[in-house]
Amino acid sequence: MVLDSVVKQRINNARDILVGKVPDPKAQIEQITIALIYKFMDDMEKKLGSNIYFKNELEEYSWDKVFNEQDSAIFFEKYTTAIDLFSKSEHFPYFFREIFKNAYVPYKDSRTLKLFLNEISYFDYEHSEKLGDAFEYLLSVMSSQGDAGQFRTPRHIIDFIVEVLEPKINERILDPACGTAGFLISAVKFMEEKAGGKLNQIEVKNIRDNLYGFDISPNMVRLGLVNMFLHGFYDSNIEEFDTLSNDSKDKWDMRYDVILANPPFMTPKGGVEPHDLLLTACDSKRAEVLFTHYIATHLKSDRGRAGIIVPEGIIFQSGKAYRKLRKDLLDNGLFAVVSLPSGIFNPYSGVKTSILFIDKSFQSDDVVFVKVENDGYHLGAQRRKIDKNDLPEAKEMLLAYRHTKERVENSISHFVSKSVIYENEEYNLSGERYKSVDEYEGEYPLVELGEVAEVKRGSSITKKTIKEGNIPVIAGGRQPAYFHNESNREGEIITISGSGAYSGFVAYHKNPIFASDCFTIKSNDEYKISTLYIYNLLKVKQSEIYNLQSGGGQPHVYPKDLIPYKIPLPPLDVQQKIVEKIEKYQNIIDGAKQVVENYSPQIEIDKNWEMKELGEVCEINPKKSEIKDLSPDLKVSFVPMSELGIKDMYFAHKEEKLLSEVYSGYTYFKENDVLLARVTPCFENGKSGIAKNLTNQIGFGSSEYFVFRPNEKIKSEWIYYLISNSEFLNLGKNNMSGTGGLQRVTKDFTNLFKIPLPPLETQEEIVKQIEKEQELVNNNKQLIEMFEKKIEDEINKVWNRAE
Repeated sequence: MVLDSVVKQRINNARDILVGKVPDPKAQIEQITIALIYKFMDDMEKKLGSNIYFKNELEEYSWDKVFNEQDSAIFFEKYTTAIDLFSKSEHFPYFFREIFKNAYVPYKDSRTLKLFLNEISYFDYEHSEKLGDAFEYLLSVMSSQGDAGQFRTPRHIIDFIVEVLEPKINERILDPACGTAGFLISAVKFMEEKAGGKLNQIEVKNIRDNLYGFDISPNMVRLGLVNMFLHGFYDSNIEEFDTLSNDSKDKWDMRYDVILANPPFMTPKGGVEPHDLLLTACDSKRAEVLFTHYIATHLKSDRGRAGIIVPEGIIFQSGKAYRKLRKDLLDNGLFAVVSLPSGIFNPYSGVKTSILFIDKSFQSDDVVFVKVENDGYHLGAQRRKIDKNDLPEAKEMLLAYRHTKERVENSISHFVSKSVIYENEEYNLSGERYKSVDEYEGEYPLVELGEVAEVKRGSSITKKTIKEGNIPVIAGGRQPAYFHNESNREGEIITISGSGAYSGFVAYHKNPIFASDCFTIKSNDEYKISTLYIYNLLKVKQSEIYNLQSGGGQPHVYPKDLIPYKIPLPPLDVQQKIVEKIEKYQNIIDGAKQVVENYSPQIEIDKNWEMKELGEVCEINPKKSEIKDLSPDLKVSFVPMSELGIKDMYFAHKEEKLLSEVYSGYTYFKENDVLLARVTPCFENGKSGIAKNLTNQIGFGSSEYFVFRPNEKIKSEWIYYLISNSEFLNLGKNNMSGTGGLQRVTKDFTNLFKIPLPPLETQEEIVKQIEKEQELVNNNKQLIEMFEKKIEDEINKVWNRAE
């Protein structure tokens, strides 16, 4: 847009005069619009040499007669009366009556009006071409002041859409939410340029007869009409019309070659009330859905083309109406989705938008996704011009695709088969979704956990009020404290233990729980973030969350500690991609855990096997005295209780100590001995294992171990199977001594417990079979570790890209 500096200065002067009385930029434009058209009617009469407007009762209201009135009160009254009469005068063309409809002066100061009209008087109808650009400048000024979000689209974005769709002179063109007619003006200029820079009268008539604009706001209609007028179109098909609610059958039945639109995104409370034809076809009351559907279905079926600016909800919202709309678009000519950066509509809105391009004549099996990161302007509030601009490259690529149907990707685009988009019936139109997470560029903003998720305290419950059931009660530890018959949380949820040594422990639950001495975290409805995604973000930061503990003897972590905790928030489509990958990994982990947790050796007891007391076939807690003569500097393995496994036949031992350090106060064992935790709760959990690969074949560990050393008639593995099964553990619970928190299985119970004792050869055969089974279980454990690491790596990538 080339803007004459003198014209620009006059426009600014007029605004400066009005600003004290009319601070609203939109109202300023209306006053300038009304005054300009008033002046131009007078200019046209002078040019024609006859009274076509100011005649009969309006003769005394010509511009000169009003402007030259010396009495300030009469001057003011004449001007305000004139603009009121113009909308009612039958000899005025419809075009002018619409412009003056509901026009008035919003102040009572004749001096301000005189100064203002003095600036307007410098303009002449002969300047109309310059004024067309000036008017667009004025509209852009208004948008930069924050009052035009509903109607002002940046000129370069409008031009980009028009240039991709290439409207032609004889084509019927519509903007169903036209605002100030920016799209229609751009289409006219494009056709004019293609015609060699000048349109003849027939071409002008063809364009005028085929340009249509609707808008719900009479003020927008006025501005649109004036904009067209100042660009040489004196009789335009721009009218006040509610595209979504008015049921005019003539308009509903009309079809267009080209539709260009940036329809309103906002849906009023309670939704739009669409007319029956639209509601039946669309089944939605969301403005963006209704407008997009209207546009897509009002194109000519054989050659219609459209460019629609849409909010992100159209791209990936999962509601039924959104999914149906996207499928309909894919089935009916959608060939490109252009993602625009968030700052396009700054300073009055940071909303993220995309452009949908439809061409009914261009049927393709693919959709091209184009990502525009720079549009030639800084994306901050000031929108200053910059050198970086992806729009020319995007336009060149899209035109080449439309004209040749060749899939030629460039640095900002990639093609995706429609069959891939159809796969999960979401019909998601986010290009990033069809890239790997590694291909996504850009940093992820950090948001407070409390902003995207509900953080809620658990409910108080005591052991006395527990009613036995199968619902885990989540309290202060890493395992359920009890099992209850009622739940207070349903569905996917995260728990954070609230007190004790493990306060801050992060856990994830798919099934109902009773949240007690803990608090829960669940994604809220507004952000639609996966709870599993949040869980994995927090779990990789487990050590950090433990550090949030406060308090002395009884540490606590509180909801207030986690609510401000910041987590990375990628775009929703990237989150979805991450979650899809995590869920696949998690499904493998869950399947492997089913094997590990449900496996226990199954031994069919032969009634012919003799039964022996455990104390008859093994030595329980061998004496240390057998190694008293060994060097005190001898290195031996040290196995604390934490390293003894549950359902792990062989336990790891990482630590070595000198014999002199452990001889007193710890339990002694050696290679092939079987260890069993005898104290609550470790006994109930089945902590046990066989000592293997000990340093110098000697080990020491917790004083709470029972040690079983087999004699020549029994194998260590046979003992392990029998003391780790549910029968032994259940009987042992009923044979414990001690009071209070710690209770221990008695040595008498273990000595006298009867076990089946088949011949050694039979034991070996059974052990071999169980070892094969155990190998499969161990493979599943490795699988769990492997895919937990994959999840951790995937989540760390997200954290590493946080701002």
